[in-house]
Amino acid sequence: MGRNLGLDGVVDHFTLSGDEAGWLRNKSGATRLGFAVQLKFLIWRGRFPRMRMELPLDAVEHVAKQVGVAASKLGFYDFTSRAAKRHRSELRDLTGWHECTKTDLVKLVSHLVDVIWHDERREEQMRAELLRQMRADLIEPPTAAQVTSIIRSALHQADERAVAEVAARLAREKDCPRRLDTLVFTGPTDDDTGHDDAAAVDGDASEEDEDEVESVLSEIKAHPGNVSLNSVLDEVSKLKQVRAVGVPAKAFTGIGVQVINAWRARASASSPSHLRRFDAPVRHVLLAALLFQRQREITDTLVELLNSTVRRINARREEGD
Repeated sequence: MGRNLGLDGVVDHFTLSGDEAGWLRNKSGATRLGFAVQLKFLIWRGRFPRMRMELPLDAVEHVAKQVGVAASKLGFYDFTSRAAKRHRSELRDLTGWHECTKTDLVKLVSHLVDVIWHDERREEQMRAELLRQMRADLIEPPTAAQVTSIIRSALHQADERAVAEVAARLAREKDCPRRLDTLVFTGPTDDDTGHDDAAAVDGDASEEDEDEVESVLSEIKAHPGNVSLNSVLDEVSKLKQVRAVGVPAKAFTGIGVQVINAWRARASASSPSHLRRFDAPVRHVLLAALLFQRQREITDTLVELLNSTVRRINARREEGD
């Protein structure tokens, strides 16, 4: 038997209601006790016990007293037998609990997407929400592989929804998508030509143009050097380049930092040629996330550099005096 549950837990989770006691009328002995503990375990854990060892000893004792069968009789109840399987089917009909169907899987993915698309993406939290929803819908947990599949599918669909939402906001800002594309394209973009033909653009671009595009994006991504006037001027130049694109702050309203960080990381790790391979909405969102966060970081860096520069000037002035 499993570890004891404790008096409060036993009373809360393993006390039979009047209706539940009535479901046992045509059963006796080990069958009566086995049926009852399967019922209460299902309601407690949201699934049936896989083996007798999962059942808390004090819970079995509590149920045994209620059904008038010695707790030791449970040793004669085979949880893997056909009879036990028939009991589980009967209990599903009585309680409304059911095994996870293909339709349930689709609905669970959809529910997770609704919950996480704009913010939460931690797998632990997603699993907790998934289990909560399955309990609310009286769905027995599917296999571990199916749970993993649900989470992966939900993550993928959630990112697609978030990208579509932010891309639509960017598209409403005049010329913003076109200005974003100037960071990675050396020729006409899909916004200019009406179709996305990155391969043609790559083929027509000169090596010099390609180097220039690479240089601009690399400069925006770069972190500042040591404190100096040149560092200040470099950061001012970066800030001008970022602001010139005009990514609206409201484009990311309601989108969690975790999501924006993930987009920014993808953009930071991608070269212009790699970014050109993304569909336009994805490319625009990744670049916008990079610029959105870099603008804040560069502004903060400038304040720190200026303060450090002023402190150095004052220190030298004091040494001269």
